[in-house]
Amino acid sequence: MSQNNNVVVIAESVAKPGSEDALRELLKSLVAPTLIEEGCIRYELHEQDGEPGKFLFVEAWASKEALQKHSQSEHLKAFGPKARELAAGGGLRLFRQIA
Repeated sequence: MSQNNNVVVIAESVAKPGSEDALRELLKSLVAPTLIEEGCIRYELHEQDGEPGKFLFVEAWASKEALQKHSQSEHLKAFGPKARELAAGGGLRLFRQIA
């Protein structure tokens, strides 16, 4: 079986109490500019059913290099300080496709 270089990312964000709507809109603002980035295969934002303010991005990138370029994009750089004001926590996990 051949292996590809795709990188799958699961990125979680949890809003501070009272910041759910603001964080939702901020996260949604990342989708359109990210989808047109070179190497972006998938970039989906989800909110946990029944738990407003718990968000999950499911991302797929053509390579680690494409993901690295994304992390240096202007829209993601601008996102960081705003997210720190609105989010209580989160996490980022990287996977590689094996089947």
